[in-house]
Formats: sequence, C-alpha cells, structure tokens
Amino acid sequence: MRRREFLCAASAAVLGMGVVPFGRTALAAPKTHRLLYYTRSVGFEHSVVRRQGEKPSHSEQVLTELARRFGFEVECTKDGSIFDGDLDRFDAIVFYSCGDQTQPSLDKCPPMTAAGKQRLLDAVAAGKGFVGFHSAADTFHSKGPRDETQTDLDPYVAMLGGEFVSHGDQQEASLVIAAHFPGVGNLGCAEGLSFTDEWYALKNFAKDLHVILVQETAYMKGPCYHRPNYPCTWARMHGKGRVFYTSLGHREDVWTNPFFQTIALGGLRWAAGAVDADVKPNLVRAAPHADQLTNPTR
Repeated sequence: MRRREFLCAASAAVLGMGVVPFGRTALAAPKTHRLLYYTRSVGFEHSVVRRQGEKPSHSEQVLTELARRFGFEVECTKDGSIFDGDLDRFDAIVFYSCGDQTQPSLDKCPPMTAAGKQRLLDAVAAGKGFVGFHSAADTFHSKGPRDETQTDLDPYVAMLGGEFVSHGDQQEASLVIAAHFPGVGNLGCAEGLSFTDEWYALKNFAKDLHVILVQETAYMKGPCYHRPNYPCTWARMHGKGRVFYTSLGHREDVWTNPFFQTIALGGLRWAAGAVDADVKPNLVRAAPHADQLTNPTR
C-alpha cells in the first residue's frame, strides 16, 4: 500500500470511530478566554466567511459553537477599524482575512488603517495571541515577484511566519505530522492524515517555525506543488506573542471535520494562553527544502 493510501485509510478509520476533538473535562479552561474573529475580504471572499444578510457565516457559526463548548467567547467582525480600538479585551485575534486590509473591500466594510495594522503587530509582539486560517496567508504580501522567495518581508508576513504563493485545483492530499502539539495527540493517528481541500503553496517561512503538519507534495496535481514538502500548519513565537497558522479551511466540510476542529482548537487554546506547548523550531528537520519553489526532477 502506498503511503498516501495508508494515510487516507487511517483517516477514514479514525473518523469512522467518531473522533471528538478533545475531552471537555481534560481541557476545561480556568477562565473565559475572548477571541476576535476577523473575516474581512478584499478582492475575493471565501464562501465559509460569506454572510447571508445578518446571518453569521459558516465558519463564524462553527467557530463560535466550538469556542462556547470549551469556555471561549468569540466576537466576529469584518470591520477593519476595530484595530484602532481596544485590543486588550481579547486573548487572541483570529484572522480569516483575504487581501490587503488597508484597501476597500467587497463587503464595503471599513478598512484597516496603517496605524491599525501597526497596533495589531505591536499587540502580538507584546503578548497577544494570533491565529490564522487559510487565506490569512494571502492577506498582506511582501514586495517582489509572487513566485520567488523574498528576504525583505512585509511585517505581517514576518509575524505570521509564511506567505501565500498560489494554489491548484482542490484535491485530496496527505499531511505528515511533524511534531507534538495540543490537539494533535488527539487525532488518533501517529504518522499523518489526509483531507480534500484547496491547498495553498506557501513561501517565505520564518526560520523559527515549529512545524506541526507538513504538506506532502509527491502525489499532488498542479505545477505549484512540484516542489519539496513544505509546512502547512505551524506555531511560532513573535516577541512575547503566540502565533498559530494552518492553511486548512477553504471548504465548508473541512470546518465540520473533527480532525480540523481538533487541530484548530489546539491552535486557538495555545495562542490564547489556555494551554502551554514546546514550540522549539524544527523547520530544518521537518521540511529542509521548504523554500525551494520548484523541483527540477518533476
């Protein structure tokens, strides 16, 4: 059996057993943690963050319910001006944003000011948690060609730890578990798992990443994946702030998948300070050629 077939079979087996993300008793938080979930879209709006009138989006509903079950409160917004206000009331800030947030948006919501962007970065560096889902890596971009790596990074990219390049067609792909992290031990599989999603090709990885999941590119279809394996989920420290990112989350069914929920909750709880973890850098071991954007043998 090929490695990818094995991971798919293992994932299906665990799902068949009815995996429930975390145990409520084991992870009961001693206090209520507050999250800001920010989903403003510039240029493209993903369906999971699209609201129908006053109804919350799919991801807002899922995240709010998951958070409620584990003692978290969530404030959802598409208003970029919130970063000019009081950020101290949040334990962590969660982004499913897309595009330069200082520019006008499709939903006509107020943009983030340049001062607001700096206040966000300063808050994270001072100890605020930050979580990015999927297109959080396609929000601000560094100067230079999209299909090349850069050394002069946009400050937001430097904080997040990686940057979007492109993506191919949605497909099933395997993810290799590279390190222990809150929630990952609850997945029920020792080596890896597989999803069907829209997979981001990423670049400009911070050297101090604690890589949690690695994108296995060997069987993926599309030229942007003809490259060595690279991180798709990680944690890192940005000053005193805890930063977690996963490229997962394009599809509605991913948001209701117990594997994704387990991974996401682990990142949220760690970023908000509800649980601790060793996030020692492991990029060189986990994905040694991550910034090589092409594979000459393919």
